[in-house]
Amino acid sequence: MLILRLFSELLPLLALGYLIGRFKAELASQIAPPLINFGIPVSLMGLLLKSGMDWRLFEALAMSLLTIGLLIVVIRTFPKIRTIIGKRSLLLGSVFGNSGHLGIPVSLALLPSQALSFSIGYDLASTLLVWSLGPILFANSSSELKGRAAWTNLLGVLTSSPATKGLVGAFFVQLTPWNDQITSALWAPSRIVIVLALMIVGIRLGSFGSVNNPGIRNLFSLVGPSLLIKLMFLPALMLTLAKVFGLSTLMSNALVLQAATPTAISVLLLAEASGKEQHVAASLVAWSTLISLATIPICYLVLQSIN
Repeated sequence: MLILRLFSELLPLLALGYLIGRFKAELASQIAPPLINFGIPVSLMGLLLKSGMDWRLFEALAMSLLTIGLLIVVIRTFPKIRTIIGKRSLLLGSVFGNSGHLGIPVSLALLPSQALSFSIGYDLASTLLVWSLGPILFANSSSELKGRAAWTNLLGVLTSSPATKGLVGAFFVQLTPWNDQITSALWAPSRIVIVLALMIVGIRLGSFGSVNNPGIRNLFSLVGPSLLIKLMFLPALMLTLAKVFGLSTLMSNALVLQAATPTAISVLLLAEASGKEQHVAASLVAWSTLISLATIPICYLVLQSIN
């Protein structure tokens, strides 16, 4: 029943966004900036306040950083894997998922509301890493990897991240005597933002088909190993580490489902901004999103059977 609920919530919005993207692809770039700067922080505030904030959110964040970081080390350490995942967009696409736009709706549909803070902890970790490592990987000069510029870049990512803004906002709201009233007032806008975020994912998918981009289908063999790592190996790694560290079932399920999300649109945005590997990034985002509609429910059923 929960899987049917997931499809009933996701598919109509993705389909509507796809149709819009086929005829008005530029709409995504018009909606995305205000949504990222204002909508998503407000949405995360509402979700965090609704689910409750505690120290376990930061436990989820630390676990997410560990898992993503470990996978990056594995990819870069073994020569054969490093050769297959040679392109920068393939590396980023193998480890960073669409945990904000798609992962949060998945959590809302499949898990109790108490799991939201864990899902947001994963999204915060993923957002901070992709927007700190991504620009460095796509940069022309390796000098950006060290020195004051790297720390300045990281600080800028930390302060401008929608996840950070939402977390800080929720923290201060909890200190006020109007916590309950603000939480109630933000719940409806939070859900509206999620709807818009899902439509943007659909619009992006539609835009891939509305422009002259024949490489999307032809690049499947190139992005195949990254798809395998992102949609299957990363969730399995997260589940293994969650069992090793003795995480609660609810936190484990939330983090595994977040790890199972398709490649983040942030990877495509970084590729477009640098003017490098755009077709590879677009193919990875498109294929992973489509395939994840099958792999996420399978992942959820596996978790249910294990638990």
